[in-house]
Amino acid sequence: MRVVEGQLVVRDARFTIVAARFNELIVERLVAGAVDALRRHGAEASAIQLVRVPGAVERPRGARRLARTRRADAIIALGAVIRGQTPHFDFVCSECAAGLRQVSLEYELPVGFGVLTCDSVDQAMDRAGGKAGNKGAAVAIATLEMLNLLRQLEG
Repeated sequence: MRVVEGQLVVRDARFTIVAARFNELIVERLVAGAVDALRRHGAEASAIQLVRVPGAVERPRGARRLARTRRADAIIALGAVIRGQTPHFDFVCSECAAGLRQVSLEYELPVGFGVLTCDSVDQAMDRAGGKAGNKGAAVAIATLEMLNLLRQLEG
């Protein structure tokens, strides 16, 4: 049986991180984790671009514009949406996830989903470098793996 899987080594790849300014304290930790993970796996600092968008709803539009330019081989979307007392949380999370999925499929580009959807700030902090690890790093690694897998499947 032949097994095809993505490797965890950066080879000639450009990454764009699309990060929200909203919940900045949490998002900054996710960004730091993603950048650290990419660098540890061989990405040059010059191959990583950070693009800021206002919040979760704007993230897919920013990612779509970036994908259209083909200046990145992969996009890593980072942010945090904290549940409030209204259903707004559900709409924001759903629209963000669906929009990023569509960008990935439309442009055949790996788009990592690193948008925390948490019930509290404490939960988000735990996932942004606290006791639950850094999901920014985890998503960056998964995006790298997917990029390398897609490259293998093309050739």
